[in-house]
Amino acid sequence: MGKSRTKRFRRARFSPAGDCQAQTAAAESGAEQEEDDGPAAELLEKLLHPSAEARECACAGLARLVQQRRALRGRARGDAVRRLGPLLLDPSLAVRETAAGALRNLSACGGFEVCDDMVAKDIMTPLVALLKECSAGLDSNEMPPQEKKEQNRNSIENIANEAVNVLWNICECSSRAVSIFNKEGCLEIVLKYLSRFPTNVGLAISVAYCLQTVTEDNVELLKSFSAPALHVLESAMLSPGSSMEYILLKTLVAGTVWNLKDIIPSKSQAEIINAILKILSEVLEMDAGEMVIQMKEAETQRLKTAAETEEILANTNGGDLIEDEEMEEMSQKRKVRRKTFISDLLPPTDKELREAIAVLTAQQTALEIIVNMCYSEGPSDDEWEELSSSDESDACMERCFSEDGGQLFSPLCLSHEVHSALTNCLVPKTIFEKTAFPNSIAVDLCSKNPTWKPLIRKMNTIQCRALVCLQSLLSLLDVEHLGGAPALQALAQHLSQLLFSQPDFAKHVDFLEAASSALRALLQTMASRNISQCMTPAQLVTLCRAGVRSSNVGVRVNVVSILGITGSVLAKEDGTLETLKTIGCFLLEVVTQDPSLVVVGEALDALFDVFADGKEAERASVQIKLLSALKEFQPVFKMKIRKEGKSKYSPDQLCVLDNVKMNLRRFVAYQETVEKRLTT
Repeated sequence: MGKSRTKRFRRARFSPAGDCQAQTAAAESGAEQEEDDGPAAELLEKLLHPSAEARECACAGLARLVQQRRALRGRARGDAVRRLGPLLLDPSLAVRETAAGALRNLSACGGFEVCDDMVAKDIMTPLVALLKECSAGLDSNEMPPQEKKEQNRNSIENIANEAVNVLWNICECSSRAVSIFNKEGCLEIVLKYLSRFPTNVGLAISVAYCLQTVTEDNVELLKSFSAPALHVLESAMLSPGSSMEYILLKTLVAGTVWNLKDIIPSKSQAEIINAILKILSEVLEMDAGEMVIQMKEAETQRLKTAAETEEILANTNGGDLIEDEEMEEMSQKRKVRRKTFISDLLPPTDKELREAIAVLTAQQTALEIIVNMCYSEGPSDDEWEELSSSDESDACMERCFSEDGGQLFSPLCLSHEVHSALTNCLVPKTIFEKTAFPNSIAVDLCSKNPTWKPLIRKMNTIQCRALVCLQSLLSLLDVEHLGGAPALQALAQHLSQLLFSQPDFAKHVDFLEAASSALRALLQTMASRNISQCMTPAQLVTLCRAGVRSSNVGVRVNVVSILGITGSVLAKEDGTLETLKTIGCFLLEVVTQDPSLVVVGEALDALFDVFADGKEAERASVQIKLLSALKEFQPVFKMKIRKEGKSKYSPDQLCVLDNVKMNLRRFVAYQETVEKRLTT
C-alpha cells in the first residue's frame, strides 16, 4: 500500500476572545472599510490625545474592537499600527501596557497578512526598544525602596508580558520578524524574562511559547545559544514547581530544547531526549478530566465561601467602614475587568480555571511535540495530503524528498535515542489511554458554565492529538514495542468502539480524520504482520460510506485506503467473494465520482491492491465488470490530470498521480489476461 505523512503541528494561536484562530478575512472592499471604520476612527483619534488616561482608554477600546472580525480593516488597521507603535514607548506605563495589549490582540486575530503588514510598518523597532527598556527597568528595580520597587516591577513585568506576546504572534507569522529577532539580540532579552519564572510564571510561559516558535528551523539563532542560555532553559525545564502552570512551562521549554537538538553534543543527546520525554510522559499521565472536575469544584466552593463571608460581614458590620472598603474593592474590580480582554493566555483572576486550562494546554502541547519528534519537516505543512502509489518510479521517489533530505511521505527519521526514550517512558501506553473520549462528568460540568465551556473543545482536541500521535507510533515502532499482536487487536477493538459508539461520528471532522488515520496505520501494521483483524468488513464498509461523504480530503483518503488494506487481506482468503464485490463497487464509485484527484488516485491504488492477486479477487473483478469500468475511466483520468493538474495540485501530488496513471495502464493489461482466462 501507499505511504502517508502526518501533519507536523505548530502552536495554536492565542485567542483573546476564547477561540480566535488567526481569522484572516478575505478580500476587503472599500465600502466595507468605510462602513466599519466609524467606531475605529474615533478611537484612533484619541490615541493622539494629550491626556494619558484618554490614550489608555483608546488603546483599551481598540483592543476590544480588533477582536471583531470586520471591525478594523484596511486603512484603519494600518493607521492603528502606525499610531499604536509609538505608544509602546509612551511616558505612561499604563498606556504602554494597553497599547501592547491592543497590538497583541490585533496580531493574534489578524493572521499572517496582518502580522506581515505590522512588520512592514516597522512595528518591530518600537517593540524591540520596549523589550530592552523593560529588561533594563527590571534590573534597576532590584534596588530599594521596597514598596515602589514592587509596584514598578509588577507594571514592567505586565508590559513585558504583553510585549512578548506581540513578538510571539508576529514571529509565528513573519519570517522577517524572526530575522529581526535574530539580529537585534532579542534572545538574550527574553531569556532574562524566562529566568524570572520563580516569581512570575505567567511571563515565563509567554516567553516559552515565543522561544518554541523562534527556535524552530532557525539555524542562525541556534548559533546564539551559549552555555548560560542553555542553563536558563535547563533550570526552567527541571524546575521543582508542581502547579499546573509550572507543568505547562516545563512542557513548553521541553519543546524548545527539542528544537535545539542540533547544537546539543552527541554524547548528551540520549540524556536530553530522555529528560524531554520523561517530562512529556509525566504530563500525559495526569488525569486531565479529573483535574478539571477538582478545579471546578474548588471554584464552586471558593465562590460559595466568599459569598457567605460577604453576607456575614454585611450583617455584622454596619456603617461607613464597610462601605468605604466596598468602594475601594469595587474600584479594584473595575481595574481588573478593564484588563481582562488583554489578559494572558491563562486568565488572571480565576485561579482554578487558570490551572485547568494549563493542564489541558500542557497535554495538547506534549502530544504535538511527540508527533514532531517522530517526523521530519516536509515541504508544506499547510497543504499536505496523504498520497500513495503502489509502484513509485525512481524519478518520482527522487522528487518525493524535501530539500533538506527529509522524506515527504514516510517517517523514517526516528533516531535510536528517540526510539529508546519513547519505549522507556512507556509513551505508547500513555498515548493509547489519551485516545479515549473526554471524561463525561467534566464535560457536563463545563457545559453548564460559559467561562468553562471552551475547555470541552480543548479536551476533544487532546483526544484528536492523541489519535494522530498514535498513528505516528504505529508507523514507526515495531509490533513488539507496541505490546505485540494482542495489544494491536485490543487497539483495533478500541478504535472501532470509538468510531461506532457515536452514531453521528461523521459530523465531527477533526475526530474522524484523526481516528481514521490511526485506524489506517493500525490495519496496515496488522496486515503486514498477518495479525487477524477484529473489525468486521461490514463495520469497515459502514465507516467508509460515512467517511467518503466527508468534505475533508484527508478523511476520504483514509477510508479508501482502509478498504484497500482490508480487501487485500480478504483477497487471500476463501469465501470472501461477496465482500470483495462490495469493496470493489464502493471503490469504483469513489474513482468515478470524487472531485479530488488525490482521493481518486488513492481509490485506484486500493483497487490495484485488492484485485492484484487471489482466486476470489479474480472472480469478483469479473463479476463487477472491473475491466470495462477502468477502461472507460482511463481517458477521463488522463484528461483530468492534464486539465486540473498544474492549477490544483503540487508537483509531488502530480508525481504520484502520474505513477497511478502508469499503474492503471499496467493493471488494465493484467485484468485483460485475467478476464480472458476466466471467460474461455
